[in-house]
Amino acid sequence: MGSPKFEIGQCVRVRRRHWLIENIESSEFAPDVLEIRCLDDDATGQKQLILPRSEIAIECVDDELWHQLGSNVPTDAKGYSAYLQSLQWNTATAADNKLFQAPFRAGIEISPYQLTPLAKALDLPRVNLLIADDVGLGKTIEAGLVLRELLLRKRVDFFVVSSPASMTQQWKEELSSKFGLTAEIVDADFFAEMRAERGFGYNPWQSGNAFIISHSLLRDEGYMVGLKAILGAPRARSMFILDEAHHAAPAHSQAYATDSQMTRAVRELSKMFEHRLFLTATPHNGHSNSFAALLEMLDPQRFTRGIAVSQDEHDAIMVRRLKSDLRELTDTPFPVRHVDNIELPDTPAEAPELDLFQSLLDFGELEGSKGGHSFVLLQQRLLSSVSAFCTTLQGEVNKMVNGDVKMAAEALLKTATRQAFKGDSKVRILRPGSESIWDKGAPGTKDGSLSFQSIKPQLTG
Repeated sequence: MGSPKFEIGQCVRVRRRHWLIENIESSEFAPDVLEIRCLDDDATGQKQLILPRSEIAIECVDDELWHQLGSNVPTDAKGYSAYLQSLQWNTATAADNKLFQAPFRAGIEISPYQLTPLAKALDLPRVNLLIADDVGLGKTIEAGLVLRELLLRKRVDFFVVSSPASMTQQWKEELSSKFGLTAEIVDADFFAEMRAERGFGYNPWQSGNAFIISHSLLRDEGYMVGLKAILGAPRARSMFILDEAHHAAPAHSQAYATDSQMTRAVRELSKMFEHRLFLTATPHNGHSNSFAALLEMLDPQRFTRGIAVSQDEHDAIMVRRLKSDLRELTDTPFPVRHVDNIELPDTPAEAPELDLFQSLLDFGELEGSKGGHSFVLLQQRLLSSVSAFCTTLQGEVNKMVNGDVKMAAEALLKTATRQAFKGDSKVRILRPGSESIWDKGAPGTKDGSLSFQSIKPQLTG
């Protein structure tokens, strides 16, 4: 049986790989020598010199697919352009940061502005990025695009998403329906299920490579010890996504720049990941030291706590757009918000809700934490509604130890509970049928719909 005839430019299969013949050295006194270059992904570009007669198995593969290359190509301009772009998208590699794959493998309609975080992320050596877009601009989608792209490029193979407890299920559904990613929610039920199936000594974090955990459990060392064990030193190809990242910034009130439990947990955990993605609509709380500490957790190589951050420095790792900016630069139809103040002239100075507010101030003085996180939270809830204030205060009471402070909080809770059933002036004016709002319409509206953001009572008497 004669040996096959080889030519320069042919594709051959030898040593379980495909090779391109670049040169042939022939001699009448010696066997032919082929200079070949590998075409397979695991050794692309590798050169070899082989003696065809000495190889166990060598065959030409030109007749398999090469003759089909370029066939059935559209001849019209639009069709050929689409064909060419599809080739570029399908051959995108980790070395080309300008060819995106994730947007075309996601089940969503993407707005052009949502590609900016993806472009910036791919330009960073490590994806340490703060997405601080305005509320409603799709930070979850932008984070999903970055995550999906890094997974496709093999730059990430393990990720953890941390969000408020109320958002964990939404994150799971968004990743599944829009990006085809299945992530497990880490909670007590998940830990119990894993240990029941695989033994009490089993580490549940070893059961997969995609997890979602709430902020409250992120602070619980009982849940974190297993994750830290598998991360160890900074794990290659791992990503940490922190939603509502402003919760991790240090306190900025009377306990100025004091690390909270959340701050310590994020600082310790984030350094174990190669890539970090922080999401928040309110990145800066007005205190530069707190903002610098947040950026230090994101990228400790660039930022240091206590050193002011210039705009050029944070622009390198932050994407921040407001709806008002995008409304002028894009065609996306963002609605225009009308903010009007509705005065309540019939609110008496001795209104129960105002008495509650004064009682809250007195409680803050007694507790010694006026201006602290819990006190500010209670203020916000009371300004929202008495009912919301009761719910939050009940949660704070449950966490208190027995003593004078807890007794005062319980007394305040009883007063608030009685008032919650009656409603305050704001609730009464918002009640359907109220002539001042629902019948006449709020200022700035055309159809009587509610379009104000805040209500400020006018004190009389």
